[in-house]
Amino acid sequence: MPDSAVFVPHFHWDREWYEPFQVFRHRLVTALDTVLQTAEADPDFRFTVDGQMAAIEDYLEMRPENRERVVALVREGRLAIGPWLILLDEFLCSGETIVRNLQMGRAAAERLGGAMSVGYLPDMFGHIAQMPQILARAGVEHTALWRGVPGSVDGHAFRWRAPDGSEVRAEFLFDGYDNGLDVLLVPDRIGSALDEYARMTAQRWGKDPVLAMAGTDHNAPDPRLAEWLRRASSKERPITLATLDEYVHRHVRDETVTVVTGELRSHVRGNILPGVLSVRLGLKQRMAVAERTVDHAERMNALWSARDDSPFLSLAWHKIIESTAHDSVVGSGTDETCDQVAARLAEAAQTARAVRDAAVAEPAARVPSDGHLVANPLPSARTALVEVDVVAPAHGSDLVAVAADGTAHPVQLVSRAPTVLSDERMDASQLERVLRRIHRRELFGLLIDHYELTPNTLVFHLAEVPTSGPFDLMVLRREVADAAVAHPGEWRVRTLAQARAAALVPVHVPASGLAAFRVEASDRPAAPAMGFAPATARSRALSNGLVEVEVADDGTLDVTGEDGTVLYGVGRLVDGGDRGDSYNYAPPAADSLVSEPVDIAVDVLESGPLRSRLRVTRVYEWPAALSADRDVRADQAVRTPVEMLVEVRAGEPYVRVSTSFLNRCADHRLRFHVPLPEPVTGSASAGQFAVTERGLTAEGGWGEYPLPTYPASTFVSAGPATVLLDHCGEYEVVDDGSALALTLLRAIGSISVNIHPLRDEPAASEIPVPGAQELGMRIEHRFAVVPCAAGWQGADAVALAEEFRNDVLVARGTGPAGGPLPEDATGFRVDGRGVHVSGIRRVDDDAHGTGTGTGTEAGTEMRLVAMSDTGSTVRVTGPFTEATTVDLLGRPISPEQVRDGLELALGPWEIRTVVFR
Repeated sequence: MPDSAVFVPHFHWDREWYEPFQVFRHRLVTALDTVLQTAEADPDFRFTVDGQMAAIEDYLEMRPENRERVVALVREGRLAIGPWLILLDEFLCSGETIVRNLQMGRAAAERLGGAMSVGYLPDMFGHIAQMPQILARAGVEHTALWRGVPGSVDGHAFRWRAPDGSEVRAEFLFDGYDNGLDVLLVPDRIGSALDEYARMTAQRWGKDPVLAMAGTDHNAPDPRLAEWLRRASSKERPITLATLDEYVHRHVRDETVTVVTGELRSHVRGNILPGVLSVRLGLKQRMAVAERTVDHAERMNALWSARDDSPFLSLAWHKIIESTAHDSVVGSGTDETCDQVAARLAEAAQTARAVRDAAVAEPAARVPSDGHLVANPLPSARTALVEVDVVAPAHGSDLVAVAADGTAHPVQLVSRAPTVLSDERMDASQLERVLRRIHRRELFGLLIDHYELTPNTLVFHLAEVPTSGPFDLMVLRREVADAAVAHPGEWRVRTLAQARAAALVPVHVPASGLAAFRVEASDRPAAPAMGFAPATARSRALSNGLVEVEVADDGTLDVTGEDGTVLYGVGRLVDGGDRGDSYNYAPPAADSLVSEPVDIAVDVLESGPLRSRLRVTRVYEWPAALSADRDVRADQAVRTPVEMLVEVRAGEPYVRVSTSFLNRCADHRLRFHVPLPEPVTGSASAGQFAVTERGLTAEGGWGEYPLPTYPASTFVSAGPATVLLDHCGEYEVVDDGSALALTLLRAIGSISVNIHPLRDEPAASEIPVPGAQELGMRIEHRFAVVPCAAGWQGADAVALAEEFRNDVLVARGTGPAGGPLPEDATGFRVDGRGVHVSGIRRVDDDAHGTGTGTGTEAGTEMRLVAMSDTGSTVRVTGPFTEATTVDLLGRPISPEQVRDGLELALGPWEIRTVVFR
């Protein structure tokens, strides 16, 4: 039995949850005031600030005068802060976001005296496979965590191994992060209570002392804690106060031998609350947009801008990371809290968009105004379709896109804009009101090219790019005023726009590069675009030579891949009841599933040759809600049309699918099924620097049913079906391995419910959240289906997912019209199958804020990941002559040999960060 105990005073601070951020911050200030006062009054007192710097930043913003008090306690080792900026949900953000979280948290802690060297992860809803490598590559050797640890761990610690072989020592908080509180309930009986707890858990501790985590949510420890423990301490069982940092470095004696590899998603010792993956999916979509936008902004700013916009990018990253908190992006808070998270993510995306657009505008200034610039954020060359507004061709003419080298390719017109924008009759005395619509030269969102003024008639001719020279509004006002006096009575005022159309243009863009084109009328016959077979459409079928899709009689899709693999019935929608909450799905006892539509319509929207599209509209009758007893769905049905847009593009080996419907039903779960040709025994999904393989069941043993619903970020694969994803979400292999199901919506009405059929204990208070029902909201998703008998590896899903998620960027040129197009430009190019590049950004001597500058000049940082269990050989070329491998905090590890580029051998699942100069 353990002969000693170490108490770690702390709190767990959910920054926002059942109350919004500012309400909790008011409590935080009071709590940390108490902590500082207690620490300064009692030299034995120690405190661990939950592993996240956000709490300290939030506090010091309100109490800036206490900064030096905080610094003094940190330097004395009595206040442990960092290393994270926020305690995140690891599965609902990108791997790059996790790295930036650690970097920004560590840097903030260093500015206040130093970061805790334990990667504390106390309350996450499971843990990603690559977390040990992320921690190890930032120099962190220890972590402490609770949820998700498998039953094979029978002690209080284990070695946690990432897929690449990296390891950290993990302190297993098997009784939660508040296990010491029960011992403290009666201060005069702490000794006997500790004896009883030590006996109950003796098999866990071995020769190590009991670790008693003395704290819980949103409360500072009692200021008398140290005194209570001094009184309870004895020679037989001494009690020590420590920070978590001190505990793992000074008090642990046993060597841990149990090794756990990969993600931690077991239910055996604690609830992992998997329903957070699918509730309030709008937050997950906003997270993906914000992450993608800031990533593109960093790449464009690093490669094509003379301006360093790092302060704006840091602001965007900070807001994204704040939103990854495990009670934020998961959507388990109140409606007002979730609204705040959504607004923060929108602000992050807007900040990044400003940087991105400004960076692209610099090279766009070298493109004539009758041309367009295309920027490729990916470090591999690609042919992409872009949609631009062009001058509509005259009758009998075709349009072609002409590149800088003179090559021309056909374009596809998809719509024409109206040319008559207004046709009004009015008295001459009202003409001045029309002129007030004009802002300098802008009218109806276009620019006045010229105007015609004749007796009792005024005609404006508008264009996107005027060609008629200067326009003087003051002259127009004078001329109209004179004409109104000379010709009183009724006037006709017309506003005519230049005949324009929306056109799809195929553009080949170099790796991380730029390409320009202009669209011109041509009498030349159309040729195949970029050498690809054309996309075609029939009444119920689409094809492009690589993938073919046919609409079945029930409105589902039969998709045939390039290798002949056929997936039948793709897109079957299955709607069922949900009596659960924001943490866990729960089916009603008498669920009534709806999977057959009552009406089906198919319309061809586009027939190629670059893009072919059809729309499948299926009408369902879904129960309006649950009945009063919650275990039966209501008899009332709501007629709901679901539109499914199906699209193939020339050159793409997958079919794009978008779904959209207006949700008018409560308490239900809707899933998109991809039936499989034969049952499978497992699945694989990509996200956070790894592709994780999973079986059809999950490990249970606690008070939560181990429902095998799993997270996926960039793609999910089961047998020959791979689905490329737009954002993080939830999937499950169902029907005994015969179908892959993606959750489109989980509509629920409570943060937590006290009586839950799949969970014994409440996850929170039973607080109504009507906004989580998503009533009156349009629910939209987009993904792509890749049939391939060789699975995700054979389909090269890592590369396909990157292309699907990352559209090229398009900007109209702003240089003089009619000038020559600039030549294509290449940035960084990365060659290597199965390699993911998670970020390219400008860095200076101390870009990570760690205070470990090397005295070298600014450079460009690139993070690469080998997304396979065999490793990859990577070749990087671009504008550099030197390269240095650094750790995740930017500290140099080794110089690399550059010979007409850089060749790297990446080990299986290795994360490698390189700075180029």
